[in-house]
Parts: sequence; C-alpha cells; structure tokens
Amino acid sequence: MLQGMGVHVVHDEVTKVDAANTTVFSAKGEEFKYDKLYLATGSRSFIPPIKGNDLDGVMTLRGLPDAEKIKASLGAGDVKNIIFIGAGFISMEIASLLAESSSHSFKISVIELMDRPLPLMLDKDMADSVRQYLEEKGLNIQTGEKVEELIGENGKVIGVKLASGKTLDADIVFMNVGVRPNIELAQDIGLEMGQFGIKVNGVQETSDPHILAGGDCVEKINFITKKPTQGQLRGPAVVQGRLAAKRLAGYDIEFPGVLDAGGCKMFDMTITATGLTEESAAREGFTPVCGVVDSRSKHGMIPGMQPWKLKLVFDKETQKLLGGQIVSHAIAPAREIDAVSAFILGGKTIPELTTFTSACNPDISSEPSAEPITIAAEQALQKSRN
Repeated sequence: MLQGMGVHVVHDEVTKVDAANTTVFSAKGEEFKYDKLYLATGSRSFIPPIKGNDLDGVMTLRGLPDAEKIKASLGAGDVKNIIFIGAGFISMEIASLLAESSSHSFKISVIELMDRPLPLMLDKDMADSVRQYLEEKGLNIQTGEKVEELIGENGKVIGVKLASGKTLDADIVFMNVGVRPNIELAQDIGLEMGQFGIKVNGVQETSDPHILAGGDCVEKINFITKKPTQGQLRGPAVVQGRLAAKRLAGYDIEFPGVLDAGGCKMFDMTITATGLTEESAAREGFTPVCGVVDSRSKHGMIPGMQPWKLKLVFDKETQKLLGGQIVSHAIAPAREIDAVSAFILGGKTIPELTTFTSACNPDISSEPSAEPITIAAEQALQKSRN
C-alpha cells in the first residue's frame, strides 16, 4: 500500500546515522540522504537479573518471534505448569487466554511483587474483585511475592523459587516486568536523552533539528503531573507519528502529554483505567478524594444486565479530576473511560461533573438517576467538604 502511494520501502537494518552529513547507512551497504529523519526504534522486554533467567523455557511477551517461540513450546505437549512473573495487563490477558482455551491442560500461576494484580491500573479496592474473579476462573494469583531464582535442570527451567521460601513447579516461565527503550542508535548520533528515552519537544523534534522521534523510544510528559514518564502504550505512539508528519507538513500541533489510558479483557471481564490511581495521586503530592459506584450495563429490570464498577479520583485542593478506573462484566461500559480521559484533559472539576448527563436508553445504560460518573462526583463533593 505504501509503495503504491509513492513511498520507497526498504527492508534492512540501520547500522549508523551520520547526522553531520544527514546520511543513513544500512546493514546491506546502502546509503540514504535525508532532509528530515524520524526515529521509531521502539522498545524491548526487560529481563530482570534473576538467577536462571537464561534457561530454556523462560520467555518474554513482546513481538512476533516471542509468539512463535511460545506457540512451538505449547505445541510440544509436555507443558503442565505455566508461571507468569508480573501481573500487568499483558501477563493477565495471556494467562486468561491460555486458561480459557486449555482450562484442563495447564496449571497457571501469576506472581506479583505488589499486593494486587494490575497494580499500575487499579487501586486495591478495585483490584480485589478482579483477583477473586480470576481465582474463580482457575488462575493461581500470588501477590506480595518476590522471585528469588529460576530453578533449572539440564538447561531447562523446572521451577520458580520465591523469597518467601515457596517453590512452584514450572515448565514455562513468562517474564513481563516492563520494557526498555531502544535508544542505542540515538545515543550513537549524540541526541539528548531524558530519564525514560530520547528527549523530544512538543512537536516531536529531538535535540537535532533535522531528526524527529516518537513512540516507545522517546520520553513522554505526564499530562497531570507534568513530569517525565515512559508512556509506552500504542495510542501515544500512533498520535506522535501523526504529529511528526504534521510538523513536516508545516503544522505546529503539540503533543499534550500522556494519561496512560489503557484497558484489557480477561475472560468476560473488562478493565480500563486512565490518569492517576488514588495511590499514585497521593505519591505525587495530591490530596485524593474518591467516588466509587456500583453500576449496571442497562436498566436493572431488563434481562441481560451486567454489573460494572467505576472509581474516580479527584484532587481535594483544586477539585480537578485526576483519574478513573472501571471493572466491568460487559464491554460497552468499560469504554466510558474515554469520557473520563476527556474530562481530565478538559480540566473538569467535582462540581462540574455533578451536572454531567449521559445519552441514556434502558437497553444500553443505567437509568439517568444512577449515571455513575455523576454519582461518583456527588460522593467526592460530600467527602471534599470534610
């Protein structure tokens, strides 16, 4: 498609960029001159320095080569015990998919250092119901546990030893504890680095005016705290690529920063979150005040109604919305997180959200008197007076 639009596509590895002479060199010996260069080198899985992390059967969850390796290992037919290190959304989605597709084949355990699954998305009061649901579905969730060592035999992983003294049998261990930006090429060029990747301005320009960058390899700014952050999610990467293209076309539209809005689906449960959790808001120096509402996917008297829960986090001092979390047994309500993101970006406050009304219909939403965003704001309004 790109070639049909006049784009010359080259499948090769860039080995060097000569910024002084605006030239790119490839592994096959080709040279490409540029007026503007865009870096989108992405990121790679971080493998923690745990003894045994190089054993056969220890895998990461990042790209197509990982997927092919996983497929081959699972297809061997001798896998019974699967362990996930890290309870982030990628681990939890893969674990639930394996449990759902092969419920009688695998014993699946998830080990998390923090006190709950999805610790970056959910506060504990929201994560508790998620944990209970996943355990009912057959997942073994181990929280507050640190992996001390991966045990091997003949070069193959056979177990995971925890700092608490427990040892779990393992035929496959998935490592998913974060990623690191691919910045080596940018460093070789001499571009300015931030704490979390290549440093860029609001229009995606690096310290070299001829080079732009975006995606996982660049440092983002958190929209709420205005502090540097990783922000390594698909949405910001797509928008940054578009903004870089607009910059080259003469536009001057700045990237607003990230809210780390994301979501995941596990079995029939959908979890979405945006902005700061209550825990992270307090850590950032805010005085959080929250509203938590149990809601319904449709009017309570209509068959097929599914429960969902919303939590909103506000700052008591400024009254501004800081974040939101949704745990839902239906997909549609979980998308209400996009409205929460829009309210954060718009600087909406507790009083303003007490007047919010949604598009209502008994078959697609709870009754108007029980609109959860409004009720959560009403709760926060009462708490903020104390």
